[in-house]
Amino acid sequence: RLVALRHHDEPELRLRLVAADRLRPVAQHHLDARGADALGHRSADVGLHRLQRRRHLQRTEVLEAEEYFSEKQKGSSAMPHKRNPITCEQISGLARILRGNAQAALENVALWHERDISHSSVERVIVPDSCILLDHMLVKFTDIIDKLLVYPENMKKNLDITHGLLYSQPVLLALTKKGMKREDAYRIVQRNAMDVWKSKKNFMEMLKADPEVSAVLNDSEFSEAFDPKKSLNNVDYIFKRVGLD
Repeated sequence: RLVALRHHDEPELRLRLVAADRLRPVAQHHLDARGADALGHRSADVGLHRLQRRRHLQRTEVLEAEEYFSEKQKGSSAMPHKRNPITCEQISGLARILRGNAQAALENVALWHERDISHSSVERVIVPDSCILLDHMLVKFTDIIDKLLVYPENMKKNLDITHGLLYSQPVLLALTKKGMKREDAYRIVQRNAMDVWKSKKNFMEMLKADPEVSAVLNDSEFSEAFDPKKSLNNVDYIFKRVGLD
């Protein structure tokens, strides 16, 4: 059921199913431990520990987005041409400290009869340090997003490298919705996809030329299956959920 949730297109339905299954976080025994643990996991929830992946988006052959790089900034002491995402790297590293503090908080849950200094001594360090550190990371993160350089033309170019193969699943679903058995639809789509890998031809054109596919899907259904905007259907809803109306 959880696997099905991951692939469902309707966010509201996901929420109802999660509520029906009563999927709830497990509460910790002590408020202090729970608070420190929450601080550690907030860095994970907002994706701070994943910011170093920005390096991948900045790679020369990808270059879909990059951290702002000022005119006099140095990216690498050895290679002057590099534009390293140094703030993203810093936040990614600091997130490890938060997660380490969260582990210390979890170890504070275990008691011998009652709390003692072995617990409070930990909290006196991890609670203020985590709060200050997370505040710093969020300020830096906000600055990164405000100045983020985005290259939509490169995104389009990278999508086109596949010659349309990334739409194989929408085509598969379109065929099954029209009544074709899934096993048959999968075989037909895969056969054409494997040919595209070798020939570098356009995936949509190959499918249209396949009589088993063209007998089921019309031109408008092909266009719908190959529409990249369908992947953005829930973007406004997601932004609204996080308070970005």
